[in-house]
Amino acid sequence: MSVTPRDNAAFEAGIKLGALYHQFVGTPVSMSTVESLERAIAASIGVQPYVRSITVHIDRKMIEDSLSSFGYTELKGPMLKVDGVIRYDRYETHVGIQYKDGYPLMFIKDIREV
Repeated sequence: MSVTPRDNAAFEAGIKLGALYHQFVGTPVSMSTVESLERAIAASIGVQPYVRSITVHIDRKMIEDSLSSFGYTELKGPMLKVDGVIRYDRYETHVGIQYKDGYPLMFIKDIREV
């Protein structure tokens, strides 16, 4: 069986989410840098081929609860909520990352032909 453009759309989406997660978890973050980190993550992933949009939200309460005496912590997987749209050929894949049962679940919300 041959690989279809729809298959490649799903694959590209997974690659983008995996890169995002593994590249940025561990990044130092504070309450004063969280917004700029969200923008930097989205901009970094957004320049890759086929990315139509990436929205990154970092849970401020989790940061606040994790701050060291030096006023910062590191970005942890459970702090991330990501939504994205990847378009490959004629397929648009809506994806996300959200922690579930102690695991950074990367999932496809929808794939549609456009």
